[in-house]
Amino acid sequence: MKRDWKSYALLTLKGMSMGAADVVPGVSGGTIAFIVGIYDELLDSIKSINGASLKMFFSGKWKTFWKMINGNFLFFLILGIGISIFSLARLVTWLLTFYPILVWAFFFGLVLASTWFVGKDIKEWNWKTVLGFMGGTALAYYITIATPTETPTNLLFIFLCGAIAICAMILPGISGSFILVLLGKYYYIMDAIKTLNIIVLLVFAIGICVGITSFSRILSYALKHFRNITLSVLTGFMLGSLNKVWPWKETVETFVDSDGVEKSLMEMNVLPNAYISEAVILMIVGFLLIYILEKISMKLSK
Repeated sequence: MKRDWKSYALLTLKGMSMGAADVVPGVSGGTIAFIVGIYDELLDSIKSINGASLKMFFSGKWKTFWKMINGNFLFFLILGIGISIFSLARLVTWLLTFYPILVWAFFFGLVLASTWFVGKDIKEWNWKTVLGFMGGTALAYYITIATPTETPTNLLFIFLCGAIAICAMILPGISGSFILVLLGKYYYIMDAIKTLNIIVLLVFAIGICVGITSFSRILSYALKHFRNITLSVLTGFMLGSLNKVWPWKETVETFVDSDGVEKSLMEMNVLPNAYISEAVILMIVGFLLIYILEKISMKLSK
């Protein structure tokens, strides 16, 4: 696909939106990619990093390699994601510590709107799509109530965390960040980003590369050959994940991070009990943001 500099600037902004979502343990960057109309191209581009394209790279035919993997698209998208992750990691972890209700309220609106818009793309509802929707909802809900575990910090496990989390990260619904919470490594990776722990970040990145190149092929095949069923499962995933992003929570278990700040490790949802009007406003803002992104994407695709 040919793009001018304005398109690449917009693509970087879309990447920044994905990165901002991925920092928060509950919202998937894949959801944002789907809403802004780049999901299929993202999967196809990742899938194109294969034996044939790598052969071009190692034989010195870098221009051919770059073209084969849709390099410009991936570069500007990853640039945007990187900008968000490294600039927002500290801010988002601070906001989640001191203003969690307001942060979760905003993302509750985002996920709710995303569920609606992804569901709209399902062309036919039948017993298969209904079953897929119910299965996706049940699985996502179960994941959100699973208890985070204490896990090792050796590099092999960090590699596995990267490979597993990225699979969730490119799925609309449950975020890779939340999978890291369940694996007990969310704040560990956030601290590595803040302190620029190169070894941990490099091993985690290698895990991401292995996981995403493998899983993207499966997901791309499913969307091409079983699109309605796959979308119904993904819509269910997003609906089920709303349990995680419910703003009002009660802390059941805490831990102290490397900065000496006490943070919640395990929470349960409760009825609205604080910042109710502010939270409702932020839910509406989040919903409208997705609505506007959808309209912009529809205009640009025409």
